[in-house]
Amino acid sequence: VRAMGVATTAAALRAHVSVSRVAAAACKRLANQNERLVAEAGAIEAIVAAMQAHPQETGVQKNGCMAMANVCCGTDAAGL
Repeated sequence: VRAMGVATTAAALRAHVSVSRVAAAACKRLANQNERLVAEAGAIEAIVAAMQAHPQETGVQKNGCMAMANVCCGTDAAGL
């Protein structure tokens, strides 16, 4: 997941949302990407799905929150 692009990471998250380790790593990767690319890749829904699938997994919750904060508070947020 570390070397994947935004679209590939979002696709991996959607495909493997039930695997907490993949979900945590994908959310972490998406938290450090351009917020516009994350939104355009459809990753917002995938991040929410991962957080809902793993409510007790702190890594998924923490990284999911960071990814959502990046999308909502990033410099491109006004342009979405």
